[in-house]
Amino acid sequence: MCHDCVAGGAASGASRRSFARFLAAGAGLTVLAACTPEAPVAVAPSSPAPVPTVTSDYTSPSAAAVESTTAAAEPPAQAPVPPSAAASLPGQFSLTDPASPWVVVNKHRPLQPADYAPADLVQPNVQLAVSGEAALLNSTTAAAAEAMFAAAARDGVVMTLASGYRSYGTQVATYNGYVAARGQADADTASARPGYSEHQTGWAFDIGDGGGACGFQPCFADQPAAVWVKANGHRFGFVVRYPWWLHPITGYYYEPWHLRYIGVEAATDMANRGISTLEEYFGVEAAPGYAGN
Repeated sequence: MCHDCVAGGAASGASRRSFARFLAAGAGLTVLAACTPEAPVAVAPSSPAPVPTVTSDYTSPSAAAVESTTAAAEPPAQAPVPPSAAASLPGQFSLTDPASPWVVVNKHRPLQPADYAPADLVQPNVQLAVSGEAALLNSTTAAAAEAMFAAAARDGVVMTLASGYRSYGTQVATYNGYVAARGQADADTASARPGYSEHQTGWAFDIGDGGGACGFQPCFADQPAAVWVKANGHRFGFVVRYPWWLHPITGYYYEPWHLRYIGVEAATDMANRGISTLEEYFGVEAAPGYAGN
């Protein structure tokens, strides 16, 4: 558990504790995430209802952490944005082609085709915390990641590639494992459906901190790697894809470890305008849940 590893002062601690309380109250102590790379073990029908569990990636806040919270955090105000703020940029890319750096993948916008696989997967020359397909990115994202990791290292910050590409077949196994263990409703919050994950595009990956603290937990937001990348990622074309308190737009709770490449121009423009989500920036509808459900 990592409920007591928040750093950065009283204000930061209160906000993180409030986040833990929010998760517990609104999601039954399940961290809602887009990035689960490994299917859990199914629970037999005769087994008692399981307590909140830890997957290979995520740790749910403990009951003690929830009970110790006292303040409710307010979501940050989002500045109004035009139907497509990106229209002001000179270069335009497809929002539907999975080979495009601007493709928007969410619970309303599956990949087409659903079993898409990048043709240019490579292993970036960065510090890895994984192997196999999870260590791969498309070639453009890999080059940008190498430059970003090197810049962070020059600033004394060590980060790791914690989860990269995820094939359609891997997502099928992951999602089906969640359905078998917890039912579809819970699976739809804990694991992206096959064909609905940015990891399948090669444009997205998860980072870890070089010290290994708070991996895939809310307190990761206060670790050096997360703090550095939030402030500097746009210089290399990356955005934090699932920002704080914007799950009604993105469909996923805060994931300070999940980075998405959209190009330096677009990422910098988003930062300068104070726009936090791709849905708002590219003028597409919010996707809090799967369409039709």
